[in-house]
Amino acid sequence: MPKIDVNQVAEILKRNDIDPALLRQIVEEMNQAVEPELDEEKPPAVKKQFSIVVSDPDHQLPEKAEFTGWVFQIPEDASVTSTTERIHKAAYEFNTTKKGRMMPAKTMADAIENIPAKVFKEQQVWIKTKAPVFVIRTDNEIPTEKSDRKTRRGSLD
Repeated sequence: MPKIDVNQVAEILKRNDIDPALLRQIVEEMNQAVEPELDEEKPPAVKKQFSIVVSDPDHQLPEKAEFTGWVFQIPEDASVTSTTERIHKAAYEFNTTKKGRMMPAKTMADAIENIPAKVFKEQQVWIKTKAPVFVIRTDNEIPTEKSDRKTRRGSLD
């Protein structure tokens, strides 16, 4: 539905010869309807931290070359190890619903891909990737090329 400015509505009503008292009353009501309710204070936003859950069903994490996993956010003050517990709780809650009884989440992948975000939000876990992503190992080093100082700057002869 298109939104229209209250002032534009007032101008249209003026052009159609509406009684000024009635016009003023209508404009006041529209302004009150448009005005956001200040009584409802939103709770402060929860600070979050990222957490990655890596899929390793064979328990061979150090030996594998490729891993898949999911990225989550949890509250900043929560322990990262609580991420899987939060997912389990969300899956349990979902499985007790009508939709969950029809198609229960049996694995972590089922839970992450099929459970609505609302259920996870109640457990204070936010999914950032519904599909598993590849995790790449790194030695945390940036390779640098050692070069002669003169060759980098050019000869000043």
